[in-house]
This record gives sequence, structure tokens and C-alpha cells, in this order.
Amino acid sequence: MENRPVVPSLLTGLILAVGFVAGCWVLAGALVDFKAMDRYVSVKGLAEREVPADLAMWPISFSVAADTLPDLDAALADSRKKVLTFLKEQGLGEAEIMNAAPRIQENQYNSPNQRPMHRYTAQAVVTVRTGDIAKVKKGMSVAGELVSRGVLLVQNYEFRPTFAFTGLNGIKPDMIAEATRNARDAARQFAEDSGSRVGGIKRATQGYFSLQDRDQYTPEIKKVRVVTSVDYFLED
Repeated sequence: MENRPVVPSLLTGLILAVGFVAGCWVLAGALVDFKAMDRYVSVKGLAEREVPADLAMWPISFSVAADTLPDLDAALADSRKKVLTFLKEQGLGEAEIMNAAPRIQENQYNSPNQRPMHRYTAQAVVTVRTGDIAKVKKGMSVAGELVSRGVLLVQNYEFRPTFAFTGLNGIKPDMIAEATRNARDAARQFAEDSGSRVGGIKRATQGYFSLQDRDQYTPEIKKVRVVTSVDYFLED
């Protein structure tokens, strides 16, 4: 019977044992690291700004009446001319002016003995589009002068003035950075309370920008708001 060397067998076993211990040690370290990676805090950061509108759209709606279509058309042209003259007086002569097609209605007899005052009525809209917010606000404050000039103004929610802010892309980077700083401050406070410190970012969501009037009385001032959601790792 052949005798096998004992020393090589012991050496092989020792190498395997050492390898097994080292593997367990590495695995244990990986599990500890994995557990540490699971420690994080979710926070939200807010950034808000008030910005002035840079675009105004002011629809001026008026109505006319007549018994014939040619007379109705002449009345529309006369009122439109007065509106354009008024706008020039307010310094808005160079603004973009849009004339919408008039809405014409033929009035019907309600009864054989009740005749409408005029057979036709029409409503027209002249819209001013400009970046000169101050002139639009001034013109709106004295628009009642048109009534004394024979223009029958129509108050309608559909044709209310609107103000817009078109420079959102220009302020987005700074606002996102501000919201992120705000989120990190919140995470830092949480970490201090729990005896930890803030690490790197695990996950971040920008959120969406909202743009709305500051209030119903100053629609030319806009409030921009963004909320970011950030997960930060916590470290001992």
C-alpha cells in the first residue's frame, strides 16, 4: 500500500482554512458596509421667489349695435379706432395689437309687440401684448375714459388682463441649488439629533416649478416655488 505524504496534506488544509477565514472576514465586512449604506434620511428642500411679470396681455372688449350689417361694421370700425387712439395716448402705440373677429348676434323678437332696440349686436376684442407692464397698468387705470368717448366696454372674465413671467429657465439653476441647500440643512439637523453626520446623496428628485400670482390684487407679481426631495446617507 502506497503511503501519501502527510506534510503536503496539512499544508493544503491550512491554506484552505486560512482562505475560508479570510473569505468570512471579507463577507462580514461587506455585510457591515451594506448595512451602513442602508442608513439614510429623506428630506425636502424648498425655494421661493417673487419675480415681476415681463409680459402683459390686455384684452379690451367692446360692444356695438345697429339695424343693418353695414352700419354694424361701421360702428365696429369707429370703436376700434377710438381704442387704438387711446392706446397710443398711453404710450402703447408700438405694442403688438391683435384684432379678433367680432361676434355678431341677430336679435330676435320676443313677442309680436316687443321689438329689440337693434337688430344686430356685435362684440369685438382688441388685445395688447407687450413687455411694458407699467404702461399697461397705467392704461388699465384710466380705461374708463373710453366710455366717455362713446366706446361701450364689456366686462367679461374671459377677457381679463393676464400677466406672465417668461424668464423661468434663467432662475431655475439658482433656485434648485437653494432648495438643495435647504434640504441639506434639514438633513444635518436630523443627523445631529440622532448622533450621526450627513454623507453623500443617495437619490434626489428635483420636483416641479409652480408659478402663480402673488395675490389677486397684484397679478403682475409672480411667486415661483420649487420643492426638491433628497435622500442623504448617514454616517457615524
